[in-house]
Amino acid sequence: MNIKPIKNETDYQSMLEEIEELFEAAPDTPEGDHLEVLVTLIEAYEEKHYSIPKPEPIEAILYHMESRGLTRRDLQPYIGSRARVSEVLNRKRPLTMEMIRNLHRGLGIPAEILIQPYHTDKDAA
Repeated sequence: MNIKPIKNETDYQSMLEEIEELFEAAPDTPEGDHLEVLVTLIEAYEEKHYSIPKPEPIEAILYHMESRGLTRRDLQPYIGSRARVSEVLNRKRPLTMEMIRNLHRGLGIPAEILIQPYHTDKDAA
């Protein structure tokens, strides 16, 4: 097993090809172990060079609503009154920790996304 760090795009492409060759390797075999190490190296390289930024909290809520067919009314148990839901989604009011907890527990939106800072109209004042 000859393994070296991924230092550039050429190394990255080479390792992807090697992974493709080993893709059917059985676990707990020398080939399977080699594959596992290569995948770990690829994941680390991709995280560093191709990381995808986390979505902004309100965009994440809107995406969650759209992908699950939810309406603003469906958010009321998690955010509050109809007016409060409107204020939050229109960036007139920031999410509170209680809202974040409720959205996370009730709808499964990751808390690490919801706690990120984001722009509201209050910021402009």
